[in-house]
Amino acid sequence: MTEKDVIQEYLNFAIQLAKDAGAIIKSAVDSRMSGSGSYIEQKKDNATDLVTETDKAVEEFIKSRLNKTYPTHRFIGEETFAGGAKTEFTDIPTWIVDPIDGTTNFIHGYPFVAVSIGMTINKILTIGVVYNPLLNELYSAAKGQGAYMNQTMKLPLFHPPPPLTSLSDCLIATEAGSDRSKLVIDAKIAAIHDMVRQKKDNPRAAEAHSVRTTGSAALNLCSVAKGIVDVYWEVGCWEWDVAAGMLILSEAGGITLTGHNDQSDTETANIFCRKYLAIRAAPTKESQLKIAREMRDLIPDIDAPRPSVPGGYEV
Repeated sequence: MTEKDVIQEYLNFAIQLAKDAGAIIKSAVDSRMSGSGSYIEQKKDNATDLVTETDKAVEEFIKSRLNKTYPTHRFIGEETFAGGAKTEFTDIPTWIVDPIDGTTNFIHGYPFVAVSIGMTINKILTIGVVYNPLLNELYSAAKGQGAYMNQTMKLPLFHPPPPLTSLSDCLIATEAGSDRSKLVIDAKIAAIHDMVRQKKDNPRAAEAHSVRTTGSAALNLCSVAKGIVDVYWEVGCWEWDVAAGMLILSEAGGITLTGHNDQSDTETANIFCRKYLAIRAAPTKESQLKIAREMRDLIPDIDAPRPSVPGGYEV
């Protein structure tokens, strides 16, 4: 097979895997709504960082299917990491998986829940699939082949993408995140104030159109890829939250930068950096970077600690 054929095989496999995993998630939501829901626990004494038996079952299902089909490939998964597995990044094909992105939504029945399946080859994002089984929305991309919704609708939805002129004209997505320490949550809320506050009250204010939160990093990135959200900023996500969505956004003409306030940094974000700033497609790269600069004027210094990732990210 040619390299293109191999990539297509991986994409087809990931799409079917996401659909099968999504069926498990949908069945579990139906069970919860009928009163026979899955057990809920919190991670590491954090009452807002939740995991269910479904998270674990879906990851195990995905991991088992991958091991059977591609036994030489590597795997990075949220629940595997939570269980103590050490992350290492190599040139070997590596699947990066969040079994349920939006676990809190899943628990409450709020329909922004997704399975996120990304894949790297030679450390380059190559496959991205995000599937929301509650809304039956599938987002997929292979490097160099574009991004699609439900496999037929090319992203972004707007053709051509409208101009990006000012943060004041933007719809911004962000999240509270699971770190609710006073220092972190106060900084995030202050930044949101500056995003929406009137300019007459604060010269730094953006007075953006509004702010949205879905509770899912993967689906936020897909919303930016669709072009229905202009900007997405979050600190505290992990690689399994963003790997698939970053590729989908890139193939839809968007960019993902590091979500810090260093104005000199125009490089694509490292998937392991835990700070992300995504901008939708626009007629010019410079207009995307202009919006990034305006956002970075508002972004506070927030720490998002993590262990080093050998081969991928040094702390």
